[in-house]
Amino acid sequence: MNDKTELDARIDALLVGAIDLHCHSGPSVMPREIDHIEALREASQAQLRAVLFKDHYYSVTPVVRLLEKHYADLGITMLSGVPLNNTTGGLNRYAVEHGLQLGANIVWMPTFSAGNHIRHDHRHRSLPTTQEMLQPQMLTVVDDMGRIKDEIKFILDQIAAADAVLSAGHLHISEIWPLFEEAKARGVNRRLVQHPTFVIDANLRDIGELVADGAFIEHSICMFVEDSRFRFFDPETLDGLIKAGTVEQTILGSDLGQINNPSPVEGFRSVIRICIDLGYDDSQIRAMISGNAARLMGLDKAATA
Repeated sequence: MNDKTELDARIDALLVGAIDLHCHSGPSVMPREIDHIEALREASQAQLRAVLFKDHYYSVTPVVRLLEKHYADLGITMLSGVPLNNTTGGLNRYAVEHGLQLGANIVWMPTFSAGNHIRHDHRHRSLPTTQEMLQPQMLTVVDDMGRIKDEIKFILDQIAAADAVLSAGHLHISEIWPLFEEAKARGVNRRLVQHPTFVIDANLRDIGELVADGAFIEHSICMFVEDSRFRFFDPETLDGLIKAGTVEQTILGSDLGQINNPSPVEGFRSVIRICIDLGYDDSQIRAMISGNAARLMGLDKAATA
């Protein structure tokens, strides 16, 4: 067996049981390479454990309930959430209630509708949709004095009552600090920051402090692998981010599914190779692509309940 085959076999073995908390399959108003069913089949073939479907414009939760009924044979745990963007009513307690009652696992604070995101990408050049759309209204979780809005406090209570995951979405790091402080005080035990150095503007010190306070940090695979259109960072940057956030609190999610990009599983294969080249051992890699995500989502707890 040559070295390439041995490496491929090692990557295949590491993929078994992986969890993708950031799958951008379709249908979507944004161009997608694969749909939810194709994503499930690919994940099943690679023996992934779970996939979380994310769309910025609608909650995939009802779709997941349908997929669970008809594709349970694929052996994939299907996860979903509620994005608090303009299309779901913004900071909308009713959308959160509906999603959680249908079994949503995560609530994302505003992403594409976040004022912070819009300021970063005011011309929307990196966010193509299949047709012209209304200009977004900018959302923030804080008032003019930097205090958490009452509507957000209500939503945090909903998340806490459901023991769901709170994602900071695309809020600025300056908004995330008071949000997570309020969330923690209200009993939200599962807190997640995604792609902290893209749009969020968090630095290594921020990441370390977030982790010390119990948050998980997810890095988008699409921003590190060579074949991705969104490769903004090199492997050495990923290494520094992992060290800042610790292997124990770092999650690698694909953030893939877009047209002309690797598939989610292809992205996982590539980032596993990067992690091997960086010197991480198999147990550390498994933690970052599976174990930590399982802890955040409570999958092991659910399996034994």
